[in-house]
Amino acid sequence: MPLAGVTGIFGNQTFLFPASDLAVIVSEHSPEEAAKMDQQAAKDHARVIAECFKHSTVLPFRFNTSFADDDALRRSVRSNQRHFLANVERLRGKAEMHLKVLVDDTCPGHATRDMTVGQQYLTSLRESASRQRERQSKARALSVQMHRMFLPLAEEITCKRTDSGKMLLDIAHLIDNKTIERYQNKYSSATQELKECRMQLSGPWPPYHFVHRTTPQHQHSA
Repeated sequence: MPLAGVTGIFGNQTFLFPASDLAVIVSEHSPEEAAKMDQQAAKDHARVIAECFKHSTVLPFRFNTSFADDDALRRSVRSNQRHFLANVERLRGKAEMHLKVLVDDTCPGHATRDMTVGQQYLTSLRESASRQRERQSKARALSVQMHRMFLPLAEEITCKRTDSGKMLLDIAHLIDNKTIERYQNKYSSATQELKECRMQLSGPWPPYHFVHRTTPQHQHSA
């Protein structure tokens, strides 16, 4: 069934493809188009997902997932049907909010001291390990603070050091659609309370970070 008003990658027609108890949004493309998958194509893929998310629960496929024919698509959905249906039920009425939190690195590099080459090497290793532990400790404390502020249903957090010497926490929060306005209000309060942080919020998005889980959980990685 053609999906009215939603064009896919390269402007191709999108279709609702029935597969067991699910409907898959698909579009056809030629081998020549398959070789041209670029950043714009990825944006178009995300646009279709976002458009469908306005009307229903969506489990996003990874960009550039393709099937040779209709039967291959049916077999894939059939073999994963139990997992897909469990995810649909778990994510029904849920949305993802995306926070970026930028803070000063608490552990800048240390000045070089007058040492032998061997001493400098060993000292550098020790100081690097110590700085990494301190960064992880601060990132963990800040992520716990964010969790207490926003009370998400689930979260995904990564932390990295930027080229400018800052620490960047990338936080995905899973929340109920009914609490989006409350979440946005909490964000406004957080920007006023955490003056040492630069924060940026986007969403609501389809639950990209939470599709492949079987149970909600918290994960912190650095």
